[in-house]
Order: sequence, then structure tokens, then C-alpha cells
Amino acid sequence: MFKKILIANRGEIALRVIRTCKEMGIKTVAVYSKADAESLHVRFADEAVCIGPAPSNESYLKMDRIIAAAEITNADAIHPGYGFLSENAKFSKLCEEHDIKFIGASEEMISKMGDKATAKATMIAAGVPCIPGSEGILDSYEEAEKIAVDMGFPVMLKATAGGGGKGMRAVWNKEDLKPAWDSARMEAKASFGNDGMYMEKLIEEPRHIEIQIVGDSFGKACHLSERDCSVQRRHQKLTEETPSPFMTDELRDAMGEAAVKAAEYIKYEGAGTVEFLVDKHRNFYFMEMNTRIQVEHPITEEVVDYDLIREQILVAAGVPISGKNYTPQLHSIECRINAEDPHKNFRPSPGKITSYHEPGGHGVRIDTHAYAGYTIPPNYDSMIAKLIVTAQTREEAINKMKRALDEYIIEGIKTTIPFHRQLMDHPDYVAGNYTTKFMEDFEIK
Repeated sequence: MFKKILIANRGEIALRVIRTCKEMGIKTVAVYSKADAESLHVRFADEAVCIGPAPSNESYLKMDRIIAAAEITNADAIHPGYGFLSENAKFSKLCEEHDIKFIGASEEMISKMGDKATAKATMIAAGVPCIPGSEGILDSYEEAEKIAVDMGFPVMLKATAGGGGKGMRAVWNKEDLKPAWDSARMEAKASFGNDGMYMEKLIEEPRHIEIQIVGDSFGKACHLSERDCSVQRRHQKLTEETPSPFMTDELRDAMGEAAVKAAEYIKYEGAGTVEFLVDKHRNFYFMEMNTRIQVEHPITEEVVDYDLIREQILVAAGVPISGKNYTPQLHSIECRINAEDPHKNFRPSPGKITSYHEPGGHGVRIDTHAYAGYTIPPNYDSMIAKLIVTAQTREEAINKMKRALDEYIIEGIKTTIPFHRQLMDHPDYVAGNYTTKFMEDFEIK
């Protein structure tokens, strides 16, 4: 087992990893930028190393500084959390070259699943259902037009190196295809330095449902059931729940089997998520695989009583998994609490938290690095907390979330708490009748 783990991240996920490490008797090292000197992950780690100024590209994305911090503190493993370098093939390889265990996917695995076109080809070979579309990257606009016409509109153009909705365009007719092609490529080039595009059939009334998997170094994988992540804004998740209100036992078995098949086909090691689009007829299609821990992992932990960070560490240390697949026994909902003003188009709201009070009670969990007096820097993602509630039924979970949101007090900045409170009363959400298009017609009051 590892003696000391460096956490190459910040905020709530760094604190989350530190807590599990402490429970396992493993020493921890926090790295931090100058803007994060007062963050809780710095306070609660056994050691802390400043790796640069506030901008991410001068601190949390500086691979050489993180490796140096690991070496000077004698850390024998690095946990990357999510975001930053968690799915960076070069960083995974760099850790290996310095004899430091990267608690995540290998360079080969990240490369294979990080590029969407390559991932799709791999999943087709594995026998996992995929969305109809181009076979790999499109060579030209003429090829894109021919495939779109043959397949039929609507179609979705996607950047092969994309993420966060960048380089994506829904196209409903032939006349709009060329402008969408040009603008998507331009955006992809500016965002990722890669304007490679591929095309898929646009799935109407889609739900975004993902399956949590864990694979070990012996080629065995298991799944921990699903999470419904369909409530999104600009392809960014706002809230998640498990089990999905759209799920059936048959669909869960089929999707779970497909996710395990995908993981075992590529001999995946670690915690990962296989993401699917599910249409209104409950046909499901592979979308992408995230080779890291997800923001929304706590709801899975709550319904199956399973510490995913602990499992990541055990698998990285060479411990085999049980191989058991899990079915949710409870219902859990997560609301992402962002420092944003929902009444001003979710504009970021950094600044000092003047007053802070967390909700409590049975079945309420808060993952956060925020506290009264803490100043939220403007340099990073605006998520400051995750509010997770768990109950026997979905109806009870929604009622518990309402109560918890009413108790959650954060003053000095704007947050998304009022939005989530409104969401919990929305008749379509309460009925479980929502898709990835839900927010397009949602009116903030």
C-alpha cells in the first residue's frame, strides 16, 4: 500500500481524497496555487507545497512542478482528482517515468478513450451500441454532407478533441450544415488546437445516463449502476440522481453489461464512467468514457455504500476487485452549488463568503471546501459545494433536498441555491419527466 499520496488538485475533490487517505492511514501532500493558500485542502493535508501563482497554467497544470513536489515530499503516488491533469496522457506517462503511481488510467488508456472518434471505433469493436455516424474523423465537408444526407437530418457535428460543449453543433437541415461545419471547426481549433470533426445522428429527446465502473489490473470489471445527468446547461451538469427515474430493471442490466464489456475489452484499470445517450424508446448509445473519478460520484457511494476513492487507491495498489455488480437500494440526488448568479445567466460570482451555514440531518452530505471568511478566487471552476441527499424513495429525496436547500446559507456571493430550490418544485422534474433539453425552457424566477 502507498505510504504517501500527493493530490494534484484543489477544492472539494482534494479534500475528499485527503479524507479517505487519512482513514486508510496514508499520508497526504496538498499542492496549491497562491490563490488557494487559505483553502481547506491545504489546511488538512499532512504537507503542502505551493506550485505557483493563481492561473491554472502556471500552477495546477504545471506537470514538472507537481512531479517535483512529489519527489521532494517522497510521495509514491499521485491522485489527480477530476479536471486539470486527470485525463492527461502525458502526465500519466510522466508519473510512470518518475516511478510514481498515477492513480488513474494509463497513458495508453487515456489516449484510446480521450479521443472521441478513436473511443467510438474501439466501442464498436467491443460490441457496445454506438450512435450511427461517420467512421472516424471526417476528411472534408463534402464527406460530411454525403453522410448527413444518407443518414438523414437532424445530425450532430462534434469536435474529436471536444469537451464542455465546445465544437458541437446540432444541424436540422442541409442548408445549415456548411455554416455549422465552419463555425464548429473554428471553435474546436481555438479551444483544443485540433479542428478534427466527426458526425453522429442526433438523438431526439435524449437522456444522459452514465454507468459507474471499476476495473482492476487483472482484467476484471464491475459496475455500480447508473446516474442520470440529464439536467444540464450548455452541456454542463447541474444536478444528478440515482437511480434514474427513466430506468427499468431490463435497461439497467443491458447498460451495465455494456459498460462492463467496454471496460474489460480495453482492460481498464481504476474508476471510470461509461456515458450513454438514451432515447425516448430506451435505446442506448455509447457517448464517451471518462477515465477518472466524476464530480457526481458521491450519489453512487450513498446508494450502494461504497467508497470510490478508496477503491481507486486499492486498485492502483494492485488489489483485485470483488467483481460484484451493484443495484441502488436507496435514492440519492446531488445539487452542484456554484458561485454563480442564476438571475444573470449564471454569471460567475467570486468573492468573500461573509456568512456560511450548512444543512444537516439524516441523509444529508456536503462535499465542500467553503467556509465563512473564505474568498472564492475568480481563476477556477465556480463549483464550491455539492449537496447530496439520500432517502428511501425519490419523493422523500426531493423533499429532503428542499429542506436542505432551505437551510443552506451562503452570503457575500451569489449561488445557484435558489435555482435548485426552484428546480425541486418544477412539475416535470418532480415527475421525472426531463431530458437534456430541459433547461432550454426553464424560466428562472
